[in-house]
Amino acid sequence: MKNWIYSFKNAAGKSKKLLGGKGAGLAEMTKINLPVPPGFVITTSCCLAYQEKNKFPPGMWTQVLKELQAIEEGTGKKFGQEENPLLLSVRSGAPVSMPGMMDTILNLGLNQKTLLGLIKKTNNERFVYDSYRRFIQMFANIVMKVPLKKFEDILGNEREQLGVEDDIALKTKDLQRIIKKYLQIYQQATSQSFPVDPQQQLKEAIRAVFDSWNNKRAIDYRNFNNIPHSFGTAVSVQAMVFGNMGQNSATGVVFTRNPANGKKEFYGEFLTNAQGEDVVAGIRTPKDIKKLKKVMPKINQQIQKIAQKLENHYRDVQDMEFTVEEGKLWLLQTRHGKRTAAAAVNIAYDMVKEGLINKKEAIMRLDAEQISQLLHTQIDPKARYEIIAKALAASPGAATGEVVFSPDKAEKKGKLGDDVILVRPETSPEDVHGVLQSRGVLTTHGGMTSHAAVVARGLGIPCVSGCEEMKIDLQKKEFQIKGYIIKEGETITINGSNGEIILGRVTMIEPKISQKLKNVLVWADKFAQLNVHANADYPRDAIKARQYGAQGVGLCRTEHMFMEQERLPLVQKMILSQNKKERLSALQEIKKFQKKDFIGLFRVMNGLPIIIRLIDPPLHEFLPNTQEIKGKIVNARGKEKEKLEKMLQAVNQMHETNPMLGLRGCRLAIIMPEIITMQTQAILEAALDVKKEGKKVKPKIMVPLVGDVKELIFVKKEIEKAAKGVFENRGEALNFSIGTMIELPRAALTADEIAQEADFFSFGTNDLTQTTLGISRDDAEGKFLNQYQEKNIIEESPFKTIDQNGVGMLIKIAVKKGRSVKKGLSIGLCGEHGGDPKSIKFCHQVKLNYVSCSPFRIPIARLAAAQAALEEKNKK
Repeated sequence: MKNWIYSFKNAAGKSKKLLGGKGAGLAEMTKINLPVPPGFVITTSCCLAYQEKNKFPPGMWTQVLKELQAIEEGTGKKFGQEENPLLLSVRSGAPVSMPGMMDTILNLGLNQKTLLGLIKKTNNERFVYDSYRRFIQMFANIVMKVPLKKFEDILGNEREQLGVEDDIALKTKDLQRIIKKYLQIYQQATSQSFPVDPQQQLKEAIRAVFDSWNNKRAIDYRNFNNIPHSFGTAVSVQAMVFGNMGQNSATGVVFTRNPANGKKEFYGEFLTNAQGEDVVAGIRTPKDIKKLKKVMPKINQQIQKIAQKLENHYRDVQDMEFTVEEGKLWLLQTRHGKRTAAAAVNIAYDMVKEGLINKKEAIMRLDAEQISQLLHTQIDPKARYEIIAKALAASPGAATGEVVFSPDKAEKKGKLGDDVILVRPETSPEDVHGVLQSRGVLTTHGGMTSHAAVVARGLGIPCVSGCEEMKIDLQKKEFQIKGYIIKEGETITINGSNGEIILGRVTMIEPKISQKLKNVLVWADKFAQLNVHANADYPRDAIKARQYGAQGVGLCRTEHMFMEQERLPLVQKMILSQNKKERLSALQEIKKFQKKDFIGLFRVMNGLPIIIRLIDPPLHEFLPNTQEIKGKIVNARGKEKEKLEKMLQAVNQMHETNPMLGLRGCRLAIIMPEIITMQTQAILEAALDVKKEGKKVKPKIMVPLVGDVKELIFVKKEIEKAAKGVFENRGEALNFSIGTMIELPRAALTADEIAQEADFFSFGTNDLTQTTLGISRDDAEGKFLNQYQEKNIIEESPFKTIDQNGVGMLIKIAVKKGRSVKKGLSIGLCGEHGGDPKSIKFCHQVKLNYVSCSPFRIPIARLAAAQAALEEKNKK
């Protein structure tokens, strides 16, 4: 028979994945002889077996009864007997900490018989009725789904009628009256009497805790934190100890170090004459743990010693729950304390300096994704606010500002110093001037790679996109969400780190990179094998990238350089030109801007490699909106109207059903080779100018969207021809390389052919994922990918973390084929995945040379690259 259950005494050394975090902690504390009430753990594998058939697996209940007998022998109490009754707590405990997401039932085993026996045993009638009141409320809500509010209303009314503020002021007769009403509520809501058989109570409680793994808040929490739904929860069943037996009893939570800032000090709260949920649920206002020294000096001394012992044992900050029962200390939980990003960095650094851990352990202990908190403005954790909707977290950080619907108005108000949030159905390049002056962007449509998301991430401003339930009325200048009507000029807050849209102004915390974090990242660089480059389209991006430790530019998207208001008309003129002469005229104007930007990039990077991708514009992002042109035609006259009508005709002619798979990338360069000539001239002339200043330059030209080696050969010839002209004209030359972006499945499968003509590869995983899976990211995110996660079809969005079995397999093929032709071929990755820790780990495993990401994710990538290398070394 399979072993579904382990006693705390026999569970030490079993994995947290099997026992859950709570069970593993209780087993370990029992092993090192700390005061832990006896109990047992029902494993996560049992939970999964239960969920598969919706019933307890064979043999489980027999094992429960056996372990229950062991608790009885250890405590001298009997479960369900009137004399000296044993009461139990039944708690959830997932392998990954999910505080407050699942359910707990305390005081289980109480009925009219055991109630009287406990009163006789403790000679504390009020305590027993208080415990029974709590048990009924918990059991009814968690097991039978009776709304908690029904009980809270009764309790609140009683306090109001008695003129008392706290539950602690209720006397025995008051509690008896409340219990009577509770039992009536239970009967009305469930059409059955409250169960009196303790074994039935225990069965139903275990079942309910298993079921709580799939409650909505737990699912939402796992989705947000990328915790697999396949883990399941363990259940810890433990002898009750009581913190509500009078003023010599207490309950509390204590951290061995401050989880907010990492300071080495006791941090936590406690309550006298209370049970655990009073502290965590905010039913009563707890006292600072520092006051325990005065209230219970002996207990305080004990906790201090135990805290130090646990921190030294685990070599990490511990979050402990304790209960004091009539002057005796009991520990109910220890786990690695959750901490802010700032505290995590400070604690890891300090513990290295204290000799508690080494540098490798410090790096492995940090959550690379969590570091993003330190790079963007965040909402103050203490702030209270009202969330009115949630959409896609498209660009991290938080921002507060007044709602503005027009990019022109956003630009005007932003330049005056006003904080604005630009709210649009979607954004286009024509809106960039407004985005640049906004604190944040909120859109109805679009996904994580929409124009708004990409531009916002590059600028380091928050963006929430794809809020399909938001209805914008540009005429009335308002939007509606779930009954809320927000007018232009009213204040909202957006949180691009989790997708929340919040009513009104919220207190913020400004980003700060501490010297300790800088030191930790220097340690990380020494262990990493992957280089970390930046996606940088402008010199300002490159400056930020260098500040965060970038080792080069892995992607400069030249089409982004055209998105600013003064440049966009020139690009439109170039695209819509009727003949080559018109196109060349527009290109010469564009070249001035391009060259200026390239000079800035080369100066900032000063000898570090810069990969510049030739223009890859999905044309719809650059062409004027047909509806807007039609609107202007209505009011236009004469030559202006004639001009607009010609433009409308040209736009209609250029219209593509699916622009992402249309005339873009190298295809546009082949149809209009003069674009290649202009861009090559701008790149190499800029490089020569900066070289003349005494700086080093390493230009790399990347050809986008190649699917056939013949495309690369054609474009490469044009680049080399243009380069020859520049070098002859300037009377000097420099070394540069020509490579390609692998973003189509065919390119990956024919990488050996392409490698014969390419100096380097760079995987563009945004498009490679779309073309491999046949999924439009903008259409999938916020519409069906979340449901795929909930239904366990996928664990994470393939646009956030590389789909290793599909897209990843194509990458492996391309790497193998490419290097079979050129052994030392430089290969990197520059899609959104370049800043994702799990994807970075994959990139390390397949031996890429570098990853490239937004400047604001470079510290995350540096840490993740080191963690990937160290993890591989540890396995070996």
